Amino acid sequence: MQIRTGKALGAAAAVAAIAVSIPLSVTAYAEPTPTTTTTPETPVADPQGPGCDAFKKAHPEWKAMAKQKTGAVLAAIPEISTFSSAVTGQLNPESNIIGVLENGPYVIFAPTNDAFAELPPGQFDALKADPAALTHLLYYHVFLGLLGPDDVEGQQPTQAGEQLAVKGSGGDIKVNETAKVVCGGITASEARIYIIDKVLDPAAAPTALTPSATSTTTTTTTTTTTTTTEQPA
Repeated sequence: MQIRTGKALGAAAAVAAIAVSIPLSVTAYAEPTPTTTTTPETPVADPQGPGCDAFKKAHPEWKAMAKQKTGAVLAAIPEISTFSSAVTGQLNPESNIIGVLENGPYVIFAPTNDAFAELPPGQFDALKADPAALTHLLYYHVFLGLLGPDDVEGQQPTQAGEQLAVKGSGGDIKVNETAKVVCGGITASEARIYIIDKVLDPAAAPTALTPSATSTTTTTTTTTTTTTTEQPA
């Protein structure tokens, strides 16, 4: 019995030794690497106009304005603070249209403070006291679109109902032949803002463009000849 037990123990020890000497095979499953899709940001176009160098110097963060609401961008430009006050209801609460502008896209022509100061005596005070007239004036400076300085040219229907005539491109743009763009194409999240040197007058709006149609009317004239034969008496 002892001999058999010894042999059994020896066999077991040999099996154990073999098992230890054989490396274990372990299958490892790596976690899947998440895939990240990055959408490239659209570069912010440079505003253009004779006053844009001064604008960029005064606002070195101008590219970041593209992510800001229209009201914040207007308020950040001191030279158009009068216009900003008007559209946000600070001149007259009943003329607060910033909620509309921030549901753009809109092109906004913002007159400078000096442009408002050039209005005839008493007109500015009269506008502040007349919310309907003030609102109409403000909407005359706005039309639907998201156009840069190279694309804004053309006759545009404003939110007030009258037309604007925009001529030129790049840094040389006029509106209604009277106002010049000081710096245009400033990007807000819902608008393109153009600083202009005159307040636009709805009463001087150009005539709306209508398609010309040529109609040709053909008139046929029928002549009837009646012959009377006299009978002898």
